[in-house]
Amino acid sequence: MRELQEIRPEIDAVDTRLVELFEKRMALCKEVAEYKIAAGKKVFDRKREEEKLCTLCAMAESEFSGHCITELFSQIMAMSRKMQYQMLAEQGILKEHGFTEIEVLPKDDICVVYQGVEGAYSHQAMRQFFGEEVKNFHVFSFRDAMEAIQKGKADYAVLPIENSSAGIVNDTYDLLVQYESYIVAETFVKAEHCLLGIKGAALSDIKTVYSHPQGLMQCSKYLEEHKDWIQRSDSNTAASAKKVVEDGDISQAAIASALAGELYGLQILAEKINYNTENTTRFIIVSKDKIYQKGAKKVSICFEVPHASGTLYNILSHIIFNNLNMTKIESRPIEGRNWEYRFFLDLEGNLGEFAVINALLGIAEEAIEFRILGNF
Repeated sequence: MRELQEIRPEIDAVDTRLVELFEKRMALCKEVAEYKIAAGKKVFDRKREEEKLCTLCAMAESEFSGHCITELFSQIMAMSRKMQYQMLAEQGILKEHGFTEIEVLPKDDICVVYQGVEGAYSHQAMRQFFGEEVKNFHVFSFRDAMEAIQKGKADYAVLPIENSSAGIVNDTYDLLVQYESYIVAETFVKAEHCLLGIKGAALSDIKTVYSHPQGLMQCSKYLEEHKDWIQRSDSNTAASAKKVVEDGDISQAAIASALAGELYGLQILAEKINYNTENTTRFIIVSKDKIYQKGAKKVSICFEVPHASGTLYNILSHIIFNNLNMTKIESRPIEGRNWEYRFFLDLEGNLGEFAVINALLGIAEEAIEFRILGNF
C-alpha cells in the first residue's frame, strides 16, 4: 500500500489535466453554440445527449464507474447548455416572456373581487391592499373570482395562497394553472380570531360555536377550556358571524375577525383566542394582464419535468448557476396522470434582470411545460 504523500501529487496532476481538458471542451462547446445561434437551432437536444451518455457509459470498466461517468457528463453537458443560454441572452436572442413592466399598479377606477363575504379575511386583505373605498364585490368560490377577472367583471381578484400554519391553499395553485391569470402583488393578513356573540351575550350564555374548520382548529386550545360547547363548521369565519347575527340566539357565538364583528354588529367576548399568535395568511392579487411593477422582487413560475431521475435537479441547477435565491417550492398532482407532479417555484428577482432571464430561459427549454405566473 502506497503512502498518501505519494498518491496525492498524482491526483493533483490528474486534476490539473482535467481542468485543461474541461476548458478545452467548453471552448469547443462555445463553437457549437455559435453555430446553433447562426443556424437558429435549439440549445437542448435531449435525444443527442441521451445517446452520448449511453456511449460514454459503455466505455466504463464497471457498473459503478458507468453510473459515475453518466452523472459526471450529465453535469458537464448541463454546464455547456448554461453557457449557451448566456450567449443567447447576451445576443438578445430570447423568447419574449410577454410581460410588460409598469411603474405602479393601477388602483384608481378599478373593481376588485374576493371570495367569501364581508368580514372574511379575504375581505380584510382586499381593504388592506386597495383601501376601504375601492369598488368591490364578493363571490362564493375561488373559481368564481377567477371567472370574474377573465370576463372583465373585475380588474383584480384577491385569493389566499398560503397560511403559515395550515400550509398552501391547493385550489388557488390549481386555478393559477387553469386560467390565464397572473400574480401582480401580495399582501399578508395576521389571523387574530375573536369569539363574537350578539349584544348582551356573556361567555356563560354560549353553548354552540360556529366557524370555518381552520378557525376551529386554530382555536382548539381555547375551545378545550370549554368542552361543553358544541362546535359547528361553516363555509368561512365571516359567514359564521353572519349566521349568529341572523339567528339572534344568545347561546350562539362565532369565531371570526374583529372586522367581522364590527361589520355585523357583534360584540367581542374574547380576543386573540388562536393559539398561534403569529398565524398569518398570504394573499395574492391576481390580474388577467401580464404586467409587473418596476422593482418587483419575486418571480413565481410553474413547470413539469420528465418523470425520470435527475430531471428536477437539472431544472433547479439553473437557479443555482445564475446565483438566484429560491424562496419556495411546492408540488401538485397532475390531473389524469398518477404519480406525476407539477412544480410551483418562487425565486428572488425581476423579469428585467439578466440572471433571471437566463435562468428562466434554461428552465423553459428543458421543462415539458413552463409558465411564468407573475413577478411581484
